Amino acid sequence: MTTTAPRSGAPAAPVDTAPSGAAPSTTPWTLPELFPPLLVLLLGIVLLLPGHGLWFDELFTAEVARLPLGRILSAIVSGEGTTSYLAGVPPSYNAPYYLVVHLWMSLPGLGGDTSLRVLSLLATTGGLALITRAVTRLAGRATGVLAGLVLACSPLVLEQAVEARSYGLAVLATGGAVLGLVRWLQEPPRGLVLFGLAGAGMGLAHWYAVTALAAFVVAGVVLRGRRALPLLLTGAVAVLPTVGLVVLNLLNGTGGRNAEHLHDTGGQLAGLAVRAWANGENPLLYLTVGLSLLGAVRAVGLRSVGVAWVLVPLLLLTAAEVVRPVYLPRYLLTGLLGLGVLAAAGALTVPRAARAPVAALLLACSLLAAAPLFDRGPRERSDDVVRLLAEMHHRGEPIVAADQRSATGLDHYVRTLAPQLRPDVVLPPDDAPADAERVWLIRRLMDGAPEPTDDDEILAANGFHQVAQTDFPGTKTDLVLQRWER
Repeated sequence: MTTTAPRSGAPAAPVDTAPSGAAPSTTPWTLPELFPPLLVLLLGIVLLLPGHGLWFDELFTAEVARLPLGRILSAIVSGEGTTSYLAGVPPSYNAPYYLVVHLWMSLPGLGGDTSLRVLSLLATTGGLALITRAVTRLAGRATGVLAGLVLACSPLVLEQAVEARSYGLAVLATGGAVLGLVRWLQEPPRGLVLFGLAGAGMGLAHWYAVTALAAFVVAGVVLRGRRALPLLLTGAVAVLPTVGLVVLNLLNGTGGRNAEHLHDTGGQLAGLAVRAWANGENPLLYLTVGLSLLGAVRAVGLRSVGVAWVLVPLLLLTAAEVVRPVYLPRYLLTGLLGLGVLAAAGALTVPRAARAPVAALLLACSLLAAAPLFDRGPRERSDDVVRLLAEMHHRGEPIVAADQRSATGLDHYVRTLAPQLRPDVVLPPDDAPADAERVWLIRRLMDGAPEPTDDDEILAANGFHQVAQTDFPGTKTDLVLQRWER
């Protein structure tokens, strides 16, 4: 097969058919390629505007990241919690993320709740920029821009883009890895360093992202055969830091700590994952699946990478489910990015006259599926609890957190919003003083009832009875503030 260098501005030769060394797209980044990162940045800002308080997972990020670096490292290695009420929740999971956030919060002017979420949003923005560029090099500018826009409108991407958790960094690392793969496919050995570094970052940001890294290696082997050995070795080296992190967590006894949050799908993992990508909306679900199948068959230049990106993570996790439950939608984010990319590619394989309408329909369905995110209320209202306490509490009245989640929110927002309450705060495992006349009790509701604790019995034994309760419902956690008096 012979190849000719593309005209300036033309897409690269299709990677699915071009041999190693085929002339790549050398055109610089163009304005349309900036639309996807700008869109996700804009939508993310809109989501952040209400300024809702942090919820438990984000509060955990804030509480760990503010500690001295040595204390964080010690807790990671030992598998110990950083406070009395978080004794069973060490920062060993996603440990590198807490180190990154610690550095981020140490920058002048940062450290507030919003800045924690902004880090995730900026990382997601960068990740979509890299993915857009990678797909542009593989399949042309139109496909690259549409793929980036589809990801920018995705409900799952948008939700995690404004969470103070590690998923934004995982998206950024995934974008770097896929761009490194594309560079290597088109200009070997260029791209291997980026692929290796970003691939290591994927697994360190979230363990499940290793499945997407494996997908990129599989795509390289399919396309280059034996010549993919350097890529294979680079991928193997890139996964070693993640393996080391897993081993550390097994040795310090925290290896199975999050298992209770994972679900056994009974072999339905792939279907549930795709439904989660569509936020349960059938129009987007059917359109995404149909266009992805079309892209898998007809998207020259992208199909090998796209198909591997979708199938390999789902197959690996489905196989892992034989051993133990592994399903949680957000854990699958990096692999599901390939689904959006493949659907975008499929939209541009329909007859020319239908391409714009189909692309517009895909984007419209994605935005409609994401619309509920813009109307949702606070995920947890610990900040509102503390504000109310600042108005109603009198000095000397104990403020007791009944459970772990209540304690985390109370501790954080007393420090940031109402430090005058600190002398009266009582955190687990301590109980309310027996000589008080009035006690404020903060607790979490589970299935409409307070999480079982021994506080009711202790207070009743000391002559207290509940006289008032204020509810603070949230989309993640429901809290109540109870007033007990003798």
